[in-house]
Amino acid sequence: MPVRQLAYVNAADDKLIVNIKKVVVMAYSELIKNFDKIRSYVREFYIYGFKSRDGYDKKSGRSYDDERRRLESWFEDYIGFSKKEEKKNFYIAIDSRSSQHNPLYKAWKAKSFTDGDISLHFIIFDILYSEKTALTLGEIADKIDNEYLSEFENARFFDESTIRKKLKEYVSLGLIEMQKEGRNVYYRRSKKCSLNGSDALNFYSEIAPCGVVGSFLLDRENNPNSFFRFKHHYINSAVDSEILAKSFLAMKHKSTVNIVSVSKKGNRQVYSGLVPLKVFISVQSGRQYLMTYTEKQRRMRAFRLDYILDITEKERAYRFDELRTVLDKVREKIWGVSVDGKSGRTETVEFTLHIGSGEQHILERLYREKRCGRIEIIDEHTARFFAEVFDSSELVPWIRTFICRIVDIRFSNKMLQRQFIQDMNEMYEMYGIVNPKN
Repeated sequence: MPVRQLAYVNAADDKLIVNIKKVVVMAYSELIKNFDKIRSYVREFYIYGFKSRDGYDKKSGRSYDDERRRLESWFEDYIGFSKKEEKKNFYIAIDSRSSQHNPLYKAWKAKSFTDGDISLHFIIFDILYSEKTALTLGEIADKIDNEYLSEFENARFFDESTIRKKLKEYVSLGLIEMQKEGRNVYYRRSKKCSLNGSDALNFYSEIAPCGVVGSFLLDRENNPNSFFRFKHHYINSAVDSEILAKSFLAMKHKSTVNIVSVSKKGNRQVYSGLVPLKVFISVQSGRQYLMTYTEKQRRMRAFRLDYILDITEKERAYRFDELRTVLDKVREKIWGVSVDGKSGRTETVEFTLHIGSGEQHILERLYREKRCGRIEIIDEHTARFFAEVFDSSELVPWIRTFICRIVDIRFSNKMLQRQFIQDMNEMYEMYGIVNPKN
């Protein structure tokens, strides 16, 4: 409902005014202020999935039912369940190949302001309806009282302190401009930005970190449909957007941070005095990692964003630029996110591939995916790959995808080499094959 409709209702019709007010409040009642709660349930039902009412012991059964119904209202087209011992295990099942847009963004759009916040937002922008309209804080406050809320009881809903904070927030976001003339400070709406380029927004919202911003902008477009389809559509990161945004802000401010993280077993851990340096995103899994430096241990450390519960900015990190340079240098020997920045010890991996006739795509893939490795062409059908990295175990899953073409492999980490050979022998035994290279 437009705010102006509230401002000019017939003053004699008290019942109509009261009813309109109730409608406005009802519109906000299903929205949630604390996104941490939403994020927790989405992770439990979708990312981990298969939780029954009895199996979910973090909250009461009633809380389970309430939150499951809430998720069903957001993701009704994606809710499924399996039955085991007469118990229903609910989960969210999403085929990313057929989804034009990331459905998990719906959870973000259920995050709300308070009733006062949302009302004040529309009132302010209705008052500052034009870039040419410039008013002081006092003038804005008087207009709110006299033109917008005069027909309601408790004439003053917002004091000047609340309005000043909201204006300050919008100035920092670039939505409102502030100009000082003598002793007076004037506020006016910033120049309108064009939302042309739906195709760019569609692509950004599904690919980029914090793509939920693009999703919100698409909601304002008349035609939000996208012609993009994604073979590998990594949608899980949608619920980590707030953590990612906080990480970027800390890096922008060059601040240290405290991180509250959860382990795979569910144990909460607190890390303090970390310097956030960069965000790494896996092109294989879509997982996001925050690369940090800890002064206590004097080493680099990566944190998975989906395991971070909260991140808080602290004091300024005076070595930020220096540590960024160090990270850029050590990246030359990082295959994934594992780095031994303290000792500087590295490991080597080397394997030789046989490339058959008509298998040029194998060599092309090797070049495309080599990252920090090097490739040597031995002959028409043979190529050698070599890499020096901090943690050679990170390469093993990738190396296995070439297993039927590998004719020789060597790890400087002998324990890892023995484990690799043992895994191969167990695979041969599983299929009843005698390994001729054993």
